[in-house]
Amino acid sequence: MVRARRAVEDLPAYKPGRNPADLAREIGVERAVKLASNEVAFPPLPAVVAALAAAAGETNRYPDNGAAVLTRALADRYDVDPAQVATGCGAVTLCQELAQAYNDPGTSIAFAWRSFEMYPLLARVAAARAIQVPLVPGRPGGPADTHDLEALAASVDDSTRLVFVCNPNNPTGTAVRRPELERFLDAVPDQALVVLDEAYREFVTDPDVPDGIELMRGRPNVVVLRTFSKAWGLAGLRVGYLIAEDPAVATAVRKTHVPFSVSMLAQAAAVAALASEDEVRTRCAAVTAERERLTGALRGRGVEVEDSQANFVWLPLGERTTDVAAALEARAVITRPFAGEGIRVTVGTPEEDDVFLAALDEVGAAAV
Repeated sequence: MVRARRAVEDLPAYKPGRNPADLAREIGVERAVKLASNEVAFPPLPAVVAALAAAAGETNRYPDNGAAVLTRALADRYDVDPAQVATGCGAVTLCQELAQAYNDPGTSIAFAWRSFEMYPLLARVAAARAIQVPLVPGRPGGPADTHDLEALAASVDDSTRLVFVCNPNNPTGTAVRRPELERFLDAVPDQALVVLDEAYREFVTDPDVPDGIELMRGRPNVVVLRTFSKAWGLAGLRVGYLIAEDPAVATAVRKTHVPFSVSMLAQAAAVAALASEDEVRTRCAAVTAERERLTGALRGRGVEVEDSQANFVWLPLGERTTDVAAALEARAVITRPFAGEGIRVTVGTPEEDDVFLAALDEVGAAAV
């Protein structure tokens, strides 16, 4: 019998957020609210819809494997050379390609924990050692929700090839500030590639949280990951990108790229989205305003919620997590629980968030 690698057989399957239509049918209601996957609630941008319609007539052909038009648009936006840019089927695919490009069996990948749930899976698939550095409280007496950058830098050894810093952090929404991040980048040795995972950068409102691309400049062992899935509203099309100070990093990633994995439609939509940046900024402002309202409403109910710099909030419920999430689902609200730790709740529309708050009231604020 042919068997998969043991590391793959033992790998837990990625669990996406539940389909709201399935939950609605299951519990017999007209509609369920999904606040689990950090999507934006806005419909696709008008320019994106038009670009998709125009590109659809060409889908009998393969897409441009190098995504030249999109790459040039990104290079122009960030004032870098196109050789510094690599695109992929979502930022998570670029994470995998980085591991393929830089990790041999026996090397290591370092990251904070809890953070993006794919990081430890990437290490296992690459037969690399996962160095997980616990989060620490962002304020005295608070929950463990923030990167400990000093400990993360100290964890890097001769085997470490990749160091992921998710900023803002998924799922806690906290972010590290410029002085701490600059000290960290200066402390990491040159043989380790620091990956600043900024999937939620567009939702940052704290001026002390730096733009990773600014910090990348002049540091050849730093790359920045971003995505069109969140603020740009292209989650269903899967487009991510990487910008590297050293073009050799982008070249290495392109060598591990699965051919044609960024579809023609995805490329056209991403280019159109970039041309609609003013509208995207307006949408992001609406999301962050609603984030503040939701945060205030939760705190008013006695729920301990830290300031978030992403399009979600984190409820550190510990052992109550699974029970509260199940009770919310029974009331047609889908959130993202992390057993024993907390619940991540996407910022939805005001109407969706009010449904969530009403369901939470029914569950009982005392239980939360």
